[in-house]
Amino acid sequence: MNPWMYLLFPLLGIAAGILAGLLGVGGGLVLVAALAWLLPWFGVPQEAAMHAALASSLASIVLTAASSARAHAARGSVLWPTVAWMVPGLLLGGWLGSGLAVKLDDEALRWIVAGYCLLAAWQIGFGRTRAPVDGSEVAAPRGWPMTVAGGGIGALSAVVGIGGGSMTVPLLVWRGVRPVRAVGTSSACGVAIGLASALGYALHAPDGALPRHALGYVYLPAAVGVALASVLAAPWGTRLAHRLSAQALRRVFALFLLAVGLSVPWSG
Repeated sequence: MNPWMYLLFPLLGIAAGILAGLLGVGGGLVLVAALAWLLPWFGVPQEAAMHAALASSLASIVLTAASSARAHAARGSVLWPTVAWMVPGLLLGGWLGSGLAVKLDDEALRWIVAGYCLLAAWQIGFGRTRAPVDGSEVAAPRGWPMTVAGGGIGALSAVVGIGGGSMTVPLLVWRGVRPVRAVGTSSACGVAIGLASALGYALHAPDGALPRHALGYVYLPAAVGVALASVLAAPWGTRLAHRLSAQALRRVFALFLLAVGLSVPWSG
């Protein structure tokens, strides 16, 4: 094993955890871009680097999202009826999305991730959300439309390697859910996305997709190192969020995601 993995992957996890705690979204995109650059240094073939980056990011999200969901649930910020309606769609979408991504070549995946980074940069920096203006609480969104929405969110999340927060949170806020509950509910949904998608990347991958230390396209040292560090780092981001200007941070991170999106197609 390359000894650098004991330093680099946890450092990535710390960065992703802080971003998740600070902004609620964006950590997965940063992970995918960074892993696409780094994994060839650890013996991952260049033509499989993007697939491995997506799969490893999604596998790490399982633990990160579960930790976040647990913390939010303790504060009553997870709308479990909404999660129950969305999970079937999220699982199916994550499985099908990973199956599609395995069939795409490295270059196509890079352009898809780059495009999503640019959209996320615009949303984080300039997008607007609404919340109940009269202080009222809305009923937890339910019904088959939430299941259908979960299918789309799960599929796209699997293709771009994220936990779906940049889609689930705006959807729930649009439905009138308070932002803090939207983030908590999205965290619980991210567990389903990560599980189905990572399993899909592991089982849909061709035999010998990665040389060693892997399950299909999931590169285990990256997935485990990132997951453990991000769980520990997320509370730091949460504390920073209460001390710094949220709007200024979002604009800065939007510019960062813009740079990430522009760099991804050429990282190969």
